[in-house]
Amino acid sequence: MGAGWLPDPDAEIVGRIGRSPQELGVSSQDASCPDILQLSNGDYAVIGRDFTDQYAHSLPEGVRLGARERIIVIPGLTMRAARADIPDA
Repeated sequence: MGAGWLPDPDAEIVGRIGRSPQELGVSSQDASCPDILQLSNGDYAVIGRDFTDQYAHSLPEGVRLGARERIIVIPGLTMRAARADIPDA
């Protein structure tokens, strides 16, 4: 059995998907989070608030956090604004 999916540390950020936090009104003018970024290998990086401590104890059956994984929360508006930029499977 393989190691499963691993992030590629050599992948580069190629751009934002969706609209900026400022355009959506979910951030201040200092360009801080939340955001969704596309990587050169097709993966995505998400900038949001770390809510691991708040949600880890109530994960659904069969859902587990890896040793180096965190639960990141972003506004639904940010995800919906990115929908058109996410390719279909």
